[in-house]
Amino acid sequence: MPAPWVRGRPTRSRLHPPRAAAGKTDGRRDRPGKGAAVHVTSDVAVVGAGAAGLSLALRLARPPAGARRVTAVLLAAPPGPFRAPERTWCYWEAGTGPYDGALTASWQRLRVRSGDGRTVDAAITPLHYKMLRSPAFEELAGEVIADSPHMTAVPALVERVESAPGNVLVHARRADGGRVTVRARWVFDSRPPVRLPPARTTLLQHFRGWFVRTRRPVFDPATVEFMDFRTPQPAHGLSFGYVLPTTPREALVEYTEFSRRTLGSEAYDHALRHYIGRVLDAGDHEVTACEQGVIPMTDADFPRQTAARVFRIGAAAGATRPSTGYTFSAVQRQTDAVAAALHAGRHPLPPRAHSARSRLMDAVLLHALDHGRVDGPAFFTRLFTHVPAHRLLRFLDGRTSLPEDLSIGLHVPVAAMLGSALALPFTPRGNSPTA
Repeated sequence: MPAPWVRGRPTRSRLHPPRAAAGKTDGRRDRPGKGAAVHVTSDVAVVGAGAAGLSLALRLARPPAGARRVTAVLLAAPPGPFRAPERTWCYWEAGTGPYDGALTASWQRLRVRSGDGRTVDAAITPLHYKMLRSPAFEELAGEVIADSPHMTAVPALVERVESAPGNVLVHARRADGGRVTVRARWVFDSRPPVRLPPARTTLLQHFRGWFVRTRRPVFDPATVEFMDFRTPQPAHGLSFGYVLPTTPREALVEYTEFSRRTLGSEAYDHALRHYIGRVLDAGDHEVTACEQGVIPMTDADFPRQTAARVFRIGAAAGATRPSTGYTFSAVQRQTDAVAAALHAGRHPLPPRAHSARSRLMDAVLLHALDHGRVDGPAFFTRLFTHVPAHRLLRFLDGRTSLPEDLSIGLHVPVAAMLGSALALPFTPRGNSPTA
């Protein structure tokens, strides 16, 4: 599923190397010499070049007309073991969007299949379900940043963030060993926390995906296989297939589980071979690339501020929707609000990505799934059968009204959900599982 914290395989950075950094730089130069120290002063430092870091960087690199001038530095880990692997983000929006030029594909039909093969085909008009690959997003961001007088990207691994009177010092290291120090008024850190905050319930959405090319036409390029429950179901949690077709012979095919623990490598491969070979009956095919990831689905309360001038953004600040694992759309809303605050000279505390009502509903669902109160495949199949798909997607994005939420609630197992709702206040928060 989309928007993971860890996903795919290592990739070369598409971000352009720095010119001179935005703001004041000691010893300005187009490219620092090998091992040379670089000192930068800037209004903002953005740490990490994943979905959240790049989204905020793009907004700061392209300020609206009349906005307050803000200089910023994007600190992205250089190629190597600390560089984020290639990822695929999926999200939905109406009509055209700012990243359409970088999309791999988009669709207006989704399909859900129950375990016994019953099919629910749904048009999502006016929404489009969009597939964005991280290399294309990095390329887009790199081009915008290279042309911006307000922003620069510095390939360096951040090692320490240190509060100082009136500002923050960010200490980083380039691939050649040279030190980079950024003095910024505000720091926005998108890196995953070392450990998750305490939670009442945490499930892991873990998956492996293969980019496959088949000998014969197998896929319907007009429709996403959103949830295909014709997979062997685990003893705890649920599993499904997920197919993003780009041509009749090419697709990203994933095996996904919601459970407390991840699987071994061979187990994922076995599940994918079974799904592609026996369920999809794809026949001869080749695997051209692989993605793998783990998304915590948790009712933990993620802190959005860790020091007076240091904030978290993205999944690290709770942008992941706990019941689904989707993150990208919430990241856009959050980073848009942060950039607007900076350009207006306001305090830039990132807003909560999801409403209190959405977080409560997700906490109840996670508790019910984790305690076996609801049958996951039956639950999601029923929702897509009885709720218009475009409304359900808006619900999953936290954009429905209270009356709409109540109408959707008519199609969930009320007794089971009520039992979990009553149990939540008495469920202690504890340490979350790790991948």
